[in-house]
Amino acid sequence: MRTSVVPPTFRARARGAAEPVAKMFGRLGLTPNALTLIGFGIACVGALLVATEQWLIGGLVIAFGAIFDMFDGALARATNRTSRLGAFLDSTFDRAGEAVVYLGVAFAYLRHDATFPALLAAAALAASFMVSYVRAKSESLGFTPGTGMANIGLAPREVRMVILVLGVLAAGVLGGFQTIYCIVGPCPPLLTTGGQVLSVALGLITLLATVTTIQRIYHVYRQSKTQEVND
Repeated sequence: MRTSVVPPTFRARARGAAEPVAKMFGRLGLTPNALTLIGFGIACVGALLVATEQWLIGGLVIAFGAIFDMFDGALARATNRTSRLGAFLDSTFDRAGEAVVYLGVAFAYLRHDATFPALLAAAALAASFMVSYVRAKSESLGFTPGTGMANIGLAPREVRMVILVLGVLAAGVLGGFQTIYCIVGPCPPLLTTGGQVLSVALGLITLLATVTTIQRIYHVYRQSKTQEVND
C-alpha cells in the first residue's frame, strides 16, 4: 500500500543527488551529526526571519534548510557512519526545526492580532507532529519498519514543507499585512493577498496532515489484522 504523492523512486534519486554535496561537507571535516545541528540552525534563522515578517528571504532560508536536511543522512550513508544516535538526532531536530518555523509564522500573525491565522499555524504544527508521531510509534512497535511508513499518506514532510514555503513566499511577494488608517481610534492591519494565501496554505497543511495521520493509523490497523491471521 502506497498513498504518498512522493514516490520512493523520487526519494532515491534525491538521496543520490545529495551524496556528492554531502561528501564535500565530509571532506571539510563535518560529521553527519554536525550537519543535523547546522540544519536545525538554518531552520531557526528562517523562523526568526518569518517572525519579523521578512517573508521572502525567510521563505528562501526555510527552503534551503529543507534541502540541507538531506545531507546528514547522505553523508552518514556515504561514509558508512550510520548509527542509532544519528538517526535519533536527525529525527528529533527535524521535528524541532519544523516546530520553530510554524511558531515563527504564528508569532508574525499574533503581532497584528490576527488570531485565526495564528491558530491555523498552531493547528498545522499539531497535525504535522501527529504524522511524525504515528510513524515513530508504529515503527517502534514493529509495524512498517525502515522507511516504509514514509510512503504512506498524502502529506509526508516533503509535501508539507513545499506548501509552507510557497505560502511564506507568497506573503513575501504579495504582502503579509496592510496598514489601514481610521479617523477615530487605532485600526488593525488587514491581511493582504499574500497573508491570505499563507493562511490557506496553513489550513491545507492541517487538512492533509490530518488525512495522512488517519491513513497511517488505518495502515497499521490493516497490518495488525494481517499479523493476527498469520499468527
